[in-house]
Amino acid sequence: VQLAESGGGSVQPGGSLRLSCTASGFSFNSADMSWYREAPGKARELVATITSEGGITNMLDSVKGRFTISRDNAANVVYLQMNSLKPDDTAVYFCHARGWSWATGGYAYWGQGTQVTVSS
Repeated sequence: VQLAESGGGSVQPGGSLRLSCTASGFSFNSADMSWYREAPGKARELVATITSEGGITNMLDSVKGRFTISRDNAANVVYLQMNSLKPDDTAVYFCHARGWSWATGGYAYWGQGTQVTVSS
């Protein structure tokens, strides 16, 4: 099982980044996919979830209207489009998969994280 995040980096306030998470080793189409973030000295928080059916839930209030989560089931990729970035968005962003299968039962997987830094 692998969740490989990419797309992080450094950007000025007001800028944009698109994070990608490429999944392998499990049934991506059946999994709810989420993005979490963890800022220095703070607890990891849920940013947004997109269900296996494409429904968007659990969007963090502070990112509503600025971030968009989407998925491409054909490519096994989940995206987080981040616009109008603020310094408070600085964090390590993690991809997360949750689901159930006959082979494994319930499962939850994490990616290794990608750093996003918003600074002037």
